[in-house]
Amino acid sequence: MLLLQITRGLLELFLGMQAQTKLGVVGVLLLLAVGVGMRAQRAGLAVGAAVLFTLLMIHA
Repeated sequence: MLLLQITRGLLELFLGMQAQTKLGVVGVLLLLAVGVGMRAQRAGLAVGAAVLFTLLMIHA
């Protein structure tokens, strides 16, 4: 359980750093929207932000 939490934290840190270097503030805000959408159980917000984030990372 602890290993899973550590792995998840490192993955979040890595994605945040990647988003900030490639997309700037927009990437960080999209990751924040994904997290908020998941916590609020709003599938539309989470999926929409994840798709937009993926498309922007592909083009960056």
